[in-house]
Amino acid sequence: MDNVLAALRALAEPTRLRLVALVASGEWTLSDLVDILGTSQPGLSRHLKLLAEAGVIERSREGPHLIVRLAAASPALAVARAALAQLPENHPLLCADRRRAASLRAARARAASEAFRTNPAAWDELRALALPAEVIEAKLIAALPSGPLGRLLDLGTGSGRLLELLAPRADVATGVDLSRDMLSAARARLGAAGLGHVALRQADATRLPFADGSFDIVTLSMLLHHVDDPCAVIAEAARVLVPTGTLALIDLAPHGDDALLRRLAHRWPGFTLARLVGWLRHAGLDTDPAITVPSQLSVHILVARKPALAAQRLHHAGEHA
Repeated sequence: MDNVLAALRALAEPTRLRLVALVASGEWTLSDLVDILGTSQPGLSRHLKLLAEAGVIERSREGPHLIVRLAAASPALAVARAALAQLPENHPLLCADRRRAASLRAARARAASEAFRTNPAAWDELRALALPAEVIEAKLIAALPSGPLGRLLDLGTGSGRLLELLAPRADVATGVDLSRDMLSAARARLGAAGLGHVALRQADATRLPFADGSFDIVTLSMLLHHVDDPCAVIAEAARVLVPTGTLALIDLAPHGDDALLRRLAHRWPGFTLARLVGWLRHAGLDTDPAITVPSQLSVHILVARKPALAAQRLHHAGEHA
């Protein structure tokens, strides 16, 4: 009862209700919310503090920016969603908020597009390297469990392309990247796609800010060749998987293109399947048969599971044989 009452008290104020309506459509920075609502930053900060204490929203620091999102899991979240469902779509204040939010998202998208033109490979390597992106993405999706994906984590999310494809099937989706520019581009993309339930976090993939067993699916697309210690990244991804979790990765096969390494600051010239499988097994994961997509730069796709799930899949396969 205390949790419900706290949520009701936090929501029972016009500015706070408008704030929650905005954050329900996706993540915003504090300065974004100030611009959209046309209010002072100190006043807005007080409203956000009350909403956070009630468990309606979450706040996190990303460099100089305070990022605001709906709480991922909280008793107050159901109360907030029920309140939002009762708001009239044509209320003048809410309509004005949506118009300003759409304008801000459009500006973000223009900025992200300009950044992509300046340095395309930093934003979407599959396409910038002229790889068969649609084929690779389709094969990865086909290799993942069918149906709902539960709690999804995308490491090295970049511009958010993989989240855009998979988040509609996830109950909770989170993207992690070390670059604030990447996260800004991802917010523009995911906001435009209406994926308001996706959270984005700035974090190091070797030191994730999540408890053990937090996610059902972890994806790593074109990340490992950028990091100093791929084995540590895979081990950390395995740590945050539930006992029946699935890890899926896309990365380059060995290519020997020194010019590419220098131009894009890759740490590794691709990986053999044996090396990737070795790292996955070292992390306690069993691998499905690998998929290699041949191209000018070939790409490996690997899906791995914790042994409990791998054994269960083999058992079911035997029953149907």
